[in-house]
Amino acid sequence: MSDQQRPREDSRRDAAGRQRNRGRSGPKQHSRSAPSQRARRADPARLTAFRVLRAVSRDDAYANLTLPAEIRRARLNRRDASFATELTYGALRAQGTYDAIIEASIDRRLKDLDFPVLDVLRLGAHQLLSMRVEDHAAVSETVALVRQEIGAGPSGFVNAVLRRIAEHSWDEWVERLLADSPQDSAAADRALGLQYAHPRWVVRALRQALRLAGRTHAEDPSGAQEELLQMLASDNAAPEVHLVGLPGIGEQRVEEACTAGAQRSALVEDAAVFRGGDVGRLSGVREGELRVQDIGSQWIARALAAAFTPETVDPDVAGERWLDLCAGPGGKAALLGALAADHQAHLVANEPAEHRAELVRQALSVLPGESYQVRVGDGRTIGATIGEEPDGAAEAGLFDRILVDAPCTGLGALRRRPESRWRRSVKDLGELTVLQEQLLDAAVGVLAPGGLLAYVTCSPHPAETVAQVEDVQRRHPQLQLLDAHEAMAAVATAEGAELMQPAVGSPSTVQLWPHVHGTDAMFFALLYRPHDPQPRNNP
Repeated sequence: MSDQQRPREDSRRDAAGRQRNRGRSGPKQHSRSAPSQRARRADPARLTAFRVLRAVSRDDAYANLTLPAEIRRARLNRRDASFATELTYGALRAQGTYDAIIEASIDRRLKDLDFPVLDVLRLGAHQLLSMRVEDHAAVSETVALVRQEIGAGPSGFVNAVLRRIAEHSWDEWVERLLADSPQDSAAADRALGLQYAHPRWVVRALRQALRLAGRTHAEDPSGAQEELLQMLASDNAAPEVHLVGLPGIGEQRVEEACTAGAQRSALVEDAAVFRGGDVGRLSGVREGELRVQDIGSQWIARALAAAFTPETVDPDVAGERWLDLCAGPGGKAALLGALAADHQAHLVANEPAEHRAELVRQALSVLPGESYQVRVGDGRTIGATIGEEPDGAAEAGLFDRILVDAPCTGLGALRRRPESRWRRSVKDLGELTVLQEQLLDAAVGVLAPGGLLAYVTCSPHPAETVAQVEDVQRRHPQLQLLDAHEAMAAVATAEGAELMQPAVGSPSTVQLWPHVHGTDAMFFALLYRPHDPQPRNNP
């Protein structure tokens, strides 16, 4: 939604920030309940969801970071916390479709609504169309939320709109919205975008990614469509919480988590899936030895740490220099740092933003201080500045293993970041691919002969994955592309190794999929720099 189309944030508000009644809205509308029966205060779970949506809309906050803090602030019990989570994530996940439904239910343009009113309508629409909440409860409780948090003025308007929305089911609304759409070449993407709540450009990108990865074939259109539907549906499923015990210090914490209700991962050792509510109640998480991290991310970090080069049979990494070029906020850095410490290697974790570098320091703080260094600086210029730093592990300016977990569109983690699908655009893709190229070139510049470079994105978009690998090899023809499937299989369980079969369309790179592996859609390419044929002459 462009700035010109966005609803207004602060119009028609009094000094206290509450919304004044719209004089031009006609006679005041009342609910069907008697005044004494109408809810006057919002219940805590709905209020929590509303506050998260406001933070996302107003401050560009991330729901997965804001929601846990709001749940603790409201002191919700487990049942209410579960309701608030589903309401928050569901309203954000299907925001584009709900906005289309809301606009079809009002007598004005969507951009003429104030932000708080639009947020509360999204919450009401989700309860009516996608949750097992009785219509009367969804309407009355949402109107109570309006009265408490916005003001009495818009309560009649919200009540009327929600009653219109309740007249049809989700599928009926999608059918009605599509009835007026032009039947052109984009009709199929438009229909899937409304039904599965994805922007059209994301639907197109995922279809292309599945095809290029060899998961779908042009001669089997029904199979290709079914695979795409599975992928879109997986983005809308409630995400599981994945845990990792940091090597050397946290393996026993995985067993403790399993005692508390987690289940060990069938894909990777020392990983678990937790479905028991607030993960913060686990002592291992509170003490930093057990971390929340998608199993796909864990898998790739372990694969890089354990990978063989063509010139080695037994990778003895003691004394090696490792680099995490894009370390913030510190999830993969903590696992890589623990692996480095466990094998007498040294990690440099680079992050350009100081506030995110502080998060990296916190993430690494449980590790021995001599096993890592946090560097604040632009990763694109690391080759020009790394030699100036007084760090024994980086004096040569070269690293034996480098992780480039590049900034990307995040299309592979839409289930965990429900608002991100509506924040990104094709324009973002163009800017991000340039940044990815620059980071890859910088990494190649500090990659030691005989070293390994892992290029990773949390996106399956071809422009951010296979195209980047092909381009960096053209720019740096000395690089060899190794089989990432072998590296992944070597650190997997038997079941995980079986899933690491090379894809038809990408025989050397790995693309994980939520609907296949149960992980984020992580991409992993492993590049190797051979030793120079002739020794370099030192000047």
